Amino acid sequence: MMTDFSRRQMVGATLAAAVAAPYISRPVQAQTSAYPPRAYPKQVVDLVNESLVIDMLHPLKIAEQPEPMTEKLAAEFRSSGITAMHHANGIGGPDARDMVLTFYMMWTHYIAVNSHVLTGVSKMADILRAKRDGKVAVIIGVQNADHFQKKEDVQTFYNVGQRVSQLTYNSQNRLGSGSTERVDGGLTDYGAVIIEEMHKVGMLVDVSHCGDRTTLDAIAASSKPIAITHSNCRSLTNHPRLKTDEAIKACAAKGGVMGIAGVRNFVSSTEPTTITQLVDHFDYAVKLIGIDHVGLGSDLDMHGYDDMPAELRKSMKEITGPKYLWRDKIDTDGFDHPRRVYDLTEELLRRRYSKDNIKAVLGGNFARLLTATWGG
Repeated sequence: MMTDFSRRQMVGATLAAAVAAPYISRPVQAQTSAYPPRAYPKQVVDLVNESLVIDMLHPLKIAEQPEPMTEKLAAEFRSSGITAMHHANGIGGPDARDMVLTFYMMWTHYIAVNSHVLTGVSKMADILRAKRDGKVAVIIGVQNADHFQKKEDVQTFYNVGQRVSQLTYNSQNRLGSGSTERVDGGLTDYGAVIIEEMHKVGMLVDVSHCGDRTTLDAIAASSKPIAITHSNCRSLTNHPRLKTDEAIKACAAKGGVMGIAGVRNFVSSTEPTTITQLVDHFDYAVKLIGIDHVGLGSDLDMHGYDDMPAELRKSMKEITGPKYLWRDKIDTDGFDHPRRVYDLTEELLRRRYSKDNIKAVLGGNFARLLTATWGG
């Protein structure tokens, strides 16, 4: 059996060759109205440019409709430092199948008409190609599995382009329980069938929003590594959407990866809530499960939640309910702008993470998992 270390060496060699190829260096001093211009240290800029940066929950836009690709927005994508972002919504209910199909048609069209900035993803090779071409690769997923009305739907949506699926969002569905359900009944028989189908077609299983028992059941039922694409450590912040040490260790033991999120109430239950407290979650997870199983899943679009229209922000808080423990501000200070990957890298360097370990956290670990799931 290949060890985690040898897998990392093997995949790392492939990624290193791709990243070493010519790429378009992205400027890091582009100014926008939402954040001040800043020149980052050369060591930080070089490290981000050398890395394959994969943010495993980064919507193109937290909105019902795409926004026009203006020159300003294109510059923000290009200067973000991000190679690939996982774009996914929590879509559920009796009309989920049709709604997800509409979601895919809308966003794949958006990616296609903005191919000078964005590119779609089918295999890992597409992400490597995006790095070489100076584009942002977009992995399209869904933060629920209500649209899998029968097991054959997994193949259908894979054919449409879906490469990642959460099993549940916050509430109960046919597969299992969400994190804010009053009672977590665990993974259902149908949920186990869907996991098996996802493994067969090569779709990544994600348990980010699953309840505690459903999370552990899903990991136990999986014959392949799965992901917690965007969550944090409940031992640091007591929130039902976050993962217990038991779940984090179980995910890693199967070869999975956990992405750390930047939502304020997931980072800290008290103030201040800054990038310093955010990186405490990276530190905790690394000490708990090792550097090879920790990644980035910011759970934010380019500018975060606090720049959303007030009515949309209010609606989101009402839908998720009081168990989410929302505060007035939703974003984490210092991690709420398009170039936050540079701030994260700077803080990791300040904490004496090695360059290789930072590259693993920024995207190398998720690249290994996605390669194993999708193929090269």
